[in-house]
Formats: sequence, structure tokens, C-alpha cells
Amino acid sequence: MTGAILDIRGLKKSFGGLHVTNDLTYAVRGGALDAIIGPNGAGKSTFFNLLTGYHRADAGTIVFAGEEITRAAPERIVKLGISRAFQVSNIFHRMTVFENVRTAVQAQTGLSLEFFRPARGLALDQTDEIIHQCGLASRAGIVSGRLSQGDKKRLELALALSGKPKLLLLDEPTAGMSREEAESTMDLVAALNRDLGITVVFTEHDIAAVFKYAERITLLSRGTMIVSGTPEEIRRNEDAQKLYLGESIHG
Repeated sequence: MTGAILDIRGLKKSFGGLHVTNDLTYAVRGGALDAIIGPNGAGKSTFFNLLTGYHRADAGTIVFAGEEITRAAPERIVKLGISRAFQVSNIFHRMTVFENVRTAVQAQTGLSLEFFRPARGLALDQTDEIIHQCGLASRAGIVSGRLSQGDKKRLELALALSGKPKLLLLDEPTAGMSREEAESTMDLVAALNRDLGITVVFTEHDIAAVFKYAERITLLSRGTMIVSGTPEEIRRNEDAQKLYLGESIHG
């Protein structure tokens, strides 16, 4: 793919003889907003784990922004510009929104905010900027455990932004949300993609959200890519309809 920020060739991963990722080839254009769909057990989470270094591929290559990261450590991958937000909330529930984001920014800079005054000011400015970008300014002083599910996801996105990612991986960003919260969250994701130029790849079971927001959709089944294309191409694809979508795409 011309202009691909992520280029994956022949990726394989097995656990105890079970092929979870099977000869997967996949590419993402820089600045894209793409979705990966598939039934439970399709290999979506394993795929993300391979991209972020939490699993090591048995075979194949992963190239990100021109650099091979197939066997890179998670810390190296984060520094190169890949961030991930998980389906299950990964925030400090007893800390405020501001404290959560400031801690994430501090971890990324590697400097103490208490002992380096210039770094402290820079990190606080960055914290404020991220909080505003994620629409959390009015909630900055609220203890995170008291947030709604939608605001917790916004905070998850804010934490992911602390590393100034080029590629943002979102694992079911609307899970457990009301329809209104889900739309608000995906609107934010689309805005971050559009306004900050961050490439986004998300997994999602909410087919309505996938077809509304994704520029390109890839269907996985048993670790294999079945089809990849525009929403309209996927909508018309017989394999996609039989394996996963069924009648849901016609409603």
C-alpha cells in the first residue's frame, strides 16, 4: 500500500499448536481511520499484542514508519509512536483526571515533575492540552472512579495521547456504553484522527459504529484475513455476510 505507516507481511503466531494469527498480511495508510472486525476468537487481541510487543511473532514482519519492529520491546514500540487503549479501563480510579494524565505524561518524559522546574511546567502544559483535546476540562478535578463509562474512555484516550502517538490502537472503544456515549466517544476518535493526524485502528463489535466511522474495514476469522475494503465493499461481500455480518449491515 502506497503511503503505509504500518506494513505487515506473513504474520504468524501459535499457542500450543493453535494458530491464532495465520499468515496475516495487512497495511494501514498514514492518517487512516480503520476498523478490524471478527467474531470472538478471531485473533484481534492477539494481533494488537503482536503490534505492541506483548507477544512475539513466530514468523513474518511488522514494519512501522519505515522501521521493522517485529521483535522490538514494548517500550521501544511506544517510543516509536504506537499507543494502545484497552477495552477494560486502565486508569487509576482514586486519582483525579488531571493526576492520571499528568502521571502518564511524566512517565513518557521520564523526568520528575517535582525536581525539574522547566520540565514540570512543560509537562503541566501538555497535561492541560491533552485534557482539553479529549473534552475533559470540566472534569479535570473529579476522581476518576466517579466518571461515567464514556468519560472513562475519554480518559483512556487521554492517557494514550500522552506518548504523542502516530498510531493509536483502540480495543473495542464503545464497549459497555449507551448509544449516546458510544457516538460521543467515536466522534472524539474521529476528531483526533482528523485534527491531530493520528492514524487509528480500532476493533469493534458495534457494526453500526464500524460502518459509520471506518474508512476501511478488515474482517478476521481464526487469525486469517478474510476480506479488507471500504465499508461499501464489505457490505456487498458475500464472505463477510456469511461469516460475521449477516443481516445486521442491512438495518
